[in-house]
Amino acid sequence: MSAKKILIIDDEKDFCFFTKKNLEQRADFTVLVATHPDKGIGTARRESPDLILLDISMPSKDGFAVLEILKRDTKTMGIPIVIVSAVEGDDAKMRAAGLYGEGYLTKPVTAEELAVTIEGVFRRRNRSGEVRVR
Repeated sequence: MSAKKILIIDDEKDFCFFTKKNLEQRADFTVLVATHPDKGIGTARRESPDLILLDISMPSKDGFAVLEILKRDTKTMGIPIVIVSAVEGDDAKMRAAGLYGEGYLTKPVTAEELAVTIEGVFRRRNRSGEVRVR
């Protein structure tokens, strides 16, 4: 089984670093990081990741705008996107769901919570090969 490719789009470099390390240690993932929204969109188009973890609060373009762009693009519309953000509240969760987000986690998020969410997305999407996140 080849490694699942996960793209993190988040301007918080520490969050990206620790999440990347954690995911790569817990399962067979290749984790890509983009700390700017536009670079994240470009990386998603170029790399076709199996899943995207997306922050809402970023400079120049918020995560909702990124989510909308990715879901309207035929190259990226099928990629599941999970919001991982400090933005709380039902309004943000409903807006993300309306833009076809696969899930919404509020920071700080535990490694276990993130792993269970990712595994659930892959299971729901019936991706080939089971990914077990320890």
